[in-house]
This record gives sequence, C-alpha cells and structure tokens, in this order.
Amino acid sequence: MSYQRLLRRTLAATALLAAAGFAATASAQFKNAPIPCVGVESIGTADMSADGVITLHLHSLAPDPIAEGVLTYAPDDPQYDEIKKHLGGIAPGESKQVRPWC
Repeated sequence: MSYQRLLRRTLAATALLAAAGFAATASAQFKNAPIPCVGVESIGTADMSADGVITLHLHSLAPDPIAEGVLTYAPDDPQYDEIKKHLGGIAPGESKQVRPWC
C-alpha cells in the first residue's frame, strides 16, 4: 500500500471518528438522545469495481451529516476480507448499503 493511500485512509477514518465524537458531545449538550447504533440501517454505500476494488462512501451520523469520507480496499489489502464480510459479500459491479460497525 502506498504511503499516500495509507495517509488518505487514516485521515478519512480520523475525520469520521472525530465527527462522531463531536456529534456525541453536541447531542449531549442539547440533551438529545444519541442515535443507537443498532437503529441505524446505513452509514453509506459500497461499490465493487470490475477489478474487485471495494470503495466505501461513508458519512457520519448526528442530527445532520457533518463528515464524509471515501475509503478504497484493493483485493491485496489486509482489511479487504473483513470489509467484504461486513458487507455480507459483494460482487463486481454491485453496490450495497454499509451498515454500521456496532
């Protein structure tokens, strides 16, 4: 994996986690009940290209989406099988909703 790709993936994941943390803080500040993870059907979409690359288009949850990120996983990526399993399988040309990691 190239350094730029690793850096981009790390920054996107960090942004999503930070956004989730800010959303939780804002939610508590305004005494809104947090959205339970099990009640969330989707945090974005996943697409698989013809060459097997999985692209996740993710967004944070809060009262409004406040962060978005795109992560890509090539078949040789160490997390590829985990992502594919989490999606319940995916085939080239297919798009699926991404359920949260609860």
